[in-house]
Amino acid sequence: MGKITAKRLEALTAADDGGTVREVGGLVGKVRAGKRGVTVLFRYEFKLNGQKRDHRLGSWPKKPLAEIRAERDRVRVVVTDGIDPTAAKKAARIEAQATVEATIAEAKRKATHNLTVTDLFKEWIKDGVARQNGNEELKRSFDKDVLPVIGNKPLSTLVERDILAVLRGIRARGLNRSVVVRSNDIGQMLRWAEKRQPWRGLMVDGNPCDLVDVEALLDADYVEERDRILSPAELRELHNIFAQLDSDYAALPPGQKYKGSKPIGRQIQLAMWICLSTLCRIGELMQAEWSHVDLDAATWLIPAPNTKGRRRQRQDHHIFLSRFALRQFTELHGLTGATRLLFPNRDKDGPISTKAYSKVIGDCQSMFKKGNKPLSGRRHDDFLVLANGKNGEWTPHDLRRTGATMMQALGVTLEIIDRCQGHVLKGKVRRHYLHHAYAQEKREAWRLLAERIEAILRAESGVRRIR
Repeated sequence: MGKITAKRLEALTAADDGGTVREVGGLVGKVRAGKRGVTVLFRYEFKLNGQKRDHRLGSWPKKPLAEIRAERDRVRVVVTDGIDPTAAKKAARIEAQATVEATIAEAKRKATHNLTVTDLFKEWIKDGVARQNGNEELKRSFDKDVLPVIGNKPLSTLVERDILAVLRGIRARGLNRSVVVRSNDIGQMLRWAEKRQPWRGLMVDGNPCDLVDVEALLDADYVEERDRILSPAELRELHNIFAQLDSDYAALPPGQKYKGSKPIGRQIQLAMWICLSTLCRIGELMQAEWSHVDLDAATWLIPAPNTKGRRRQRQDHHIFLSRFALRQFTELHGLTGATRLLFPNRDKDGPISTKAYSKVIGDCQSMFKKGNKPLSGRRHDDFLVLANGKNGEWTPHDLRRTGATMMQALGVTLEIIDRCQGHVLKGKVRRHYLHHAYAQEKREAWRLLAERIEAILRAESGVRRIR
């Protein structure tokens, strides 16, 4: 049992396959001969607690003999201390793995702890909320009002004053209604987060929106539910404004039109009269497609996805066009009939924003817009203020309310008015069992409304001076 040397190992051949080499100190090698030549598998043999055991040291020539012997010496010290080296190696491996896992867990914990409001918004918009147009309006409003202020703030540090900073920024622009809506949106997002990990663990102090008093941020005279309707005199005034602007602009000599006040686009004017005469929502009109309009049959279908309400309760809304409404659609068809949409965007490949025309109408009543800066290339004046502003600002949606009120004054029942507005029947049982379409009744209601509108506009009291 002489000392094992490298020269001795190099002298081994295939004939030595299965043989054993040994040296004093428990170093034992098993010879293996194969396609890749001769290898020797070394182990350290020892006794521990009276039992014979061994510990693998590696194979030669992959591992140099000096390293194998050094490993044997290290293991021999461990055995001297009464420790099984194989078990010690396993324990070291487990400990190392535990250290790695702890490091990874700590990194994840830190990453989770630093998740921001923007991170939450991305998850919420993907999995937690489903509004019309793929949440596009929600994304737009958060990108404009919320994320620039608190988007980079870790959710774990979000507090009441951060929410207030967002809402006060909106309030500074005089947008009371937007303050209410945005507060509700942020609250909905945070309530979603409270129920789910990892967000739930980051909100140990609760939902900061619960501490925000929105009422304290609003104007004292702000009314949550608008009740503005346009009087017959205001409708005539609006008609005259549109007419005079068109006339004045057309009368400008060549080369001077760019200096004059451009009239409100004819498409916008037509949209206003359509809202009034059909009781449609401006958002429904902005998404309308010509394939849903039958000018010959004088009908307009608003598909359920374009209507307002809970997704599972929305329903198709059929509008029977009166002669007045049909004239507006026919003229509009001459302007945009070659496109898919009634109101296409500039590229003709999609609808304009559902708020685009509302924004134009609002900008032309600047006396009611506190803190708003005029946008480049857009009118910002008061020429659409009606009745000298004594009745307040008007919006496209107010025309829907005005038309419904006119129907009521004409003796149309509330149930038919509701159906003309596309309201969903209240009560699950009623929706399930009552399926009469009331087509004739609705057609008559729209006819009466159109006749009233035409009578009002015929009784013009002269052309109104433009401010």
